[in-house]
Amino acid sequence: MGSVTFRTVAAEARMSVGAVQKAFPTKDVMLRVMFARLRETSVGPAQTKLGGPTVGSWLVERMMSLLPLDEPRRAAELQRVSFAEHAAFDPEIATAVSASDHELRSALADMMRQAQATGQLPASVDPDAAAWAARAFIQGMASQLLYDPAPEEAVRRQCTWVVETLLVNRST
Repeated sequence: MGSVTFRTVAAEARMSVGAVQKAFPTKDVMLRVMFARLRETSVGPAQTKLGGPTVGSWLVERMMSLLPLDEPRRAAELQRVSFAEHAAFDPEIATAVSASDHELRSALADMMRQAQATGQLPASVDPDAAAWAARAFIQGMASQLLYDPAPEEAVRRQCTWVVETLLVNRST
């Protein structure tokens, strides 16, 4: 984030510094637009339909798609971490980061509700709590993979274990 300046953005965009300053009156505005663009390009739209043969396999695949297991997703995760850090000091970015997390948690919870409606998931599982836990796991695993990369199959095993643990029938 420290390297983002009007001059560096102008050079990257092959524009004049004045043109960049006209488009973005302050660096904070420029950063907010950058975060909005990151959200649009890195995660894509939230899924609204349950996919995969089971809710568990779908959730594992969704987790895997969000983790920094290749260079494009690693770059996006590094940017997300930078914005999350900046959010502690910028209420507007904090609101945007929070909205992004809420959107993902809501999509996960909705998928779990669909799975409950089709009998794939026990009614004893709280979809909202499970979505919070899944999001926390994804965020923690993503952070760890930035400094301690692991083979995709090892990451898949961890995701599968977490999903199986989250989605068990709590009444037995």
